[in-house]
Amino acid sequence: MQRRTCLAHLATVVAMQAVSGAARADAAPALPPGLRTGGQGTLRVFGFNIYRARLWVSPGFESSQWAALPLALELEYLRDISAEDIASRSVKEMRRVGEPSNEQAQRWQAALRALLPDVRSGDKLMGWHRPAQGAVFLRGEQTLGEVAEPAFSRLFFGIWLSERTGAPELRQALLAPLQGSRG
Repeated sequence: MQRRTCLAHLATVVAMQAVSGAARADAAPALPPGLRTGGQGTLRVFGFNIYRARLWVSPGFESSQWAALPLALELEYLRDISAEDIASRSVKEMRRVGEPSNEQAQRWQAALRALLPDVRSGDKLMGWHRPAQGAVFLRGEQTLGEVAEPAFSRLFFGIWLSERTGAPELRQALLAPLQGSRG
């Protein structure tokens, strides 16, 4: 897996931002130009809140074609979770929404493990889906890195947005405010 870091100027337009719990909870992240607010919701597992998710989408967004345009997704963690657990669970969920090869899954899990930090309750991470380029990840103003594979980005963001998601209620919460509206 090649790990590529973004140029400093890209950080101002990238949307995988993780802000420390000390930041204002209502502060909007730096987003790529033109994105607008989508929906938000909370992932609950066995009654435990895991994270809150917020979605930003490009003009012309349609839920049936979610992977076609840039979008950003922010996760505010409500529990402490290790980078290893995040990477492992992410790849498991990516396999639910698509069929990466074993080599891809191993490479992507290693990339996520290398890019993502351990998180504490209150930390925010954000990712930017760039359809023909891959995904960029940030924490606060710090660019964590990039996985420059379009297939990775499609399956990673499919964890939340694919019809095959393991969290259909969260998908609905993220997409509901966008239904019936274009652009």
